[in-house]
Amino acid sequence: MDGAPFTSSSSSTFKTASISSSSTSLICLSKKFSRNHLPSKFKSRRNLSVRASNDDSVVTLLDYGAGNVRSVRNAIRHLGFQIKDVQTPKDILNARRLIFPGVGAFAPAMDVLNNTGMGEALCTYIQNDRPFLGICLGLQLLFESSEENGPVGGLGLIPGVVGRFDSSKGFRVPHIGWNALQITKDSEILDDIGNRHVYFVHSYRAMPSKENKDWISSTCNYGDEFIASVRKGKVHAVQFHPEKSGDVGLSVLRRFLLPKSSLTEKRTERKASKLAKRVIACLDVRTNDEGDLVVTKGDQYDVREHAEKNEVRNLGKPVELAAQYYRDGADEVSFLNITGFRDFPLGDLPMLQVLRSASENVFVPLTVGGGIRDFTDSNDRYYSSLEVASEYFRSGADKISIGSDAVHAAEEYLKTKVKTGKSSIEQISRVYGNQAVVVSIDPRRMYLNDPSDVEFKSIRLTKQGPNGEEYAWYQCTINGGREGRPIGAYELAKAVEELGAGEILLNCIDCDGQGKGFDVDLIKMISDAVSIPVIASSGAGAVEHFTDVFSKTNASAALAAGIFHRKEVPIRSVKEHLLKEGIEVRI
Repeated sequence: MDGAPFTSSSSSTFKTASISSSSTSLICLSKKFSRNHLPSKFKSRRNLSVRASNDDSVVTLLDYGAGNVRSVRNAIRHLGFQIKDVQTPKDILNARRLIFPGVGAFAPAMDVLNNTGMGEALCTYIQNDRPFLGICLGLQLLFESSEENGPVGGLGLIPGVVGRFDSSKGFRVPHIGWNALQITKDSEILDDIGNRHVYFVHSYRAMPSKENKDWISSTCNYGDEFIASVRKGKVHAVQFHPEKSGDVGLSVLRRFLLPKSSLTEKRTERKASKLAKRVIACLDVRTNDEGDLVVTKGDQYDVREHAEKNEVRNLGKPVELAAQYYRDGADEVSFLNITGFRDFPLGDLPMLQVLRSASENVFVPLTVGGGIRDFTDSNDRYYSSLEVASEYFRSGADKISIGSDAVHAAEEYLKTKVKTGKSSIEQISRVYGNQAVVVSIDPRRMYLNDPSDVEFKSIRLTKQGPNGEEYAWYQCTINGGREGRPIGAYELAKAVEELGAGEILLNCIDCDGQGKGFDVDLIKMISDAVSIPVIASSGAGAVEHFTDVFSKTNASAALAAGIFHRKEVPIRSVKEHLLKEGIEVRI
């Protein structure tokens, strides 16, 4: 029953809405909302009636056209339900059960709801205590307003203001990863979570208060205790992503869709207590010489076998490997299209199909990188990086990884000190939120005898260089490590954070494929310098290397590829070792 989702005419290129908290558009602000009283601004417009459909197998989905909603669709179908997309406000009013998977930034979402009448219908539906599940932004929009690019008025159904996490307390923003819930009251949909982690990815949150305490069903601690879920009657909303929380997340969706169902999944004995360190499986994807899309792995970025045929190293099929890593317990799966910089991204149909197919059976976050940039084709048609990213999001990506284009943007920003709003980082983060933007840094170690020899940040090495050098700076590269640029990894990391990146994937060409451990010196320097999460990459060869990087640096996650592809070190072994060493991970 899938139809085209209701979107505005420019859904793939939303402009940030200029809505303030005092706006008189279709925003409803009410400090004392209850199920018996629809906020007066909507109530005065017209008398709307709710009539539920009779098909128990149908879920109505409010997809306003931004972000990765494909994963929610796949999870719903996985549970045996059909989807009816909202086309008009009447579809909301007639829904038997409604899911609102809000993705992206607050203002563009409210802009769509206001300009289409969806906000009014949504308030009417919720006021009538109809079955509703809001996800992530779908929870935040229920509050009075948000500070994100604002203040911006919300639906006003729950008292409170959505504010940004305070990074000055030493916590990295965005809040990305698997964290624990503190369930405060019977929620029904959370009954099967037990002691397990769920997946969060957000920079803004709503805080508990006396005015909204009767709504709160669970909280989460990340610097402060924030609202993780709400429930009143048949109305539910969660800040985490059930569609990205593996089996435990599917149980939340199942509880909402089948409230009387009983599950017999065995719960883990170990109690989730805080944000877990993430173990990420990376798949470098490219076409081989026969034109097939394969997973490969480089040795210092060289992906060809050093044999007579000099073929591209083939370690498996991307969709099959992604599904296997999900079953093995990977916290995220990252696809890197390593030929992306040579091809037009929107024409890269095989990679888009990989994402679509993988997201059907992989219910943890998917990141894709390679070739995300502004582009003008042979017919002089211009495509913005936002349009390119939007295609990847619609195909199943949760996060976009930007490499070479981020280097160029950072260089320009450091030269001019001006944020133009035109860089890929700024465009995508403005619409989808900075939590959707990962910057992949590919530096090469440049040894020094004297740190004053260069203008870039250098560090004293724990292990001397090949000629006894005690210092090094890390030169950033582009185009798969083939071209060095006049910018250091430290300077790049600081610049992209200011431009709006939400996470850094930190590679090291010197360590790539060597299996001797991560470059702890580099990772410590960068993770200490920025307040956004850092993913350690390049060099993992044993379980001890993961413990080493987590215990000696502030890395939030560690990524590996070859050792997983070649089955040298299983993901489960990595996590078991980390647990033994007292490092919190998701089981």
